[in-house]
Amino acid sequence: MIEQTLTVVSVSGTTAYLEAEQKPACEGCNGKCGSQVFSKLFGTHNKTFPIKVDNTLEIGQKVKLSLDDSKVVNHAFYVYMLPLMMAFIFVFIASLGLALSEPWQIFLALAGGFLGYLFAKKRVQSIKHDVKVVKIYPISMAVTQIDGD
Repeated sequence: MIEQTLTVVSVSGTTAYLEAEQKPACEGCNGKCGSQVFSKLFGTHNKTFPIKVDNTLEIGQKVKLSLDDSKVVNHAFYVYMLPLMMAFIFVFIASLGLALSEPWQIFLALAGGFLGYLFAKKRVQSIKHDVKVVKIYPISMAVTQIDGD
C-alpha cells in the first residue's frame, strides 16, 4: 500500500479537495542535480485531488489516503512497456518476417509504438484506482492554546 498525507484546501458538499505537500526530488545536492534544475525551470504547481467523504472536513485538516500499489504497477506497465514492446514486435516482423528495408522497419516501429500507445491509453482508462481514507487527523490547536495562554 502506498500512503500519503494530504491537506484539505476546499470542501464542496461531500467532496473534499486535497493537496499534497511539494517535496523536492532530492534534498542532498543543494540544487545542483538535474531534477531540481528542471523543477526550477518548469515550476511546481499544486494539483488538487477530489475525493468523496462521509465525514465533515474543514479546510487545513490533514487526511491520510492509501492506494493499492498493484494497480500502479499495472498502470506503469501499460504506459511504459506496451508501446515499446509493440514497436519491437513490429520491427522484428518487418525485419525477419517480411525482410523489408530499413525505412519500412522504422516506419513500422513507429506505427507499432503508436498502436501500443493507443491501446495503453484505452486500457489505462479502465483501470480503477481504489483510494481509501486511512485516517482523518483533527485540526491542531494553536501553540498558545496548548500552553494555556
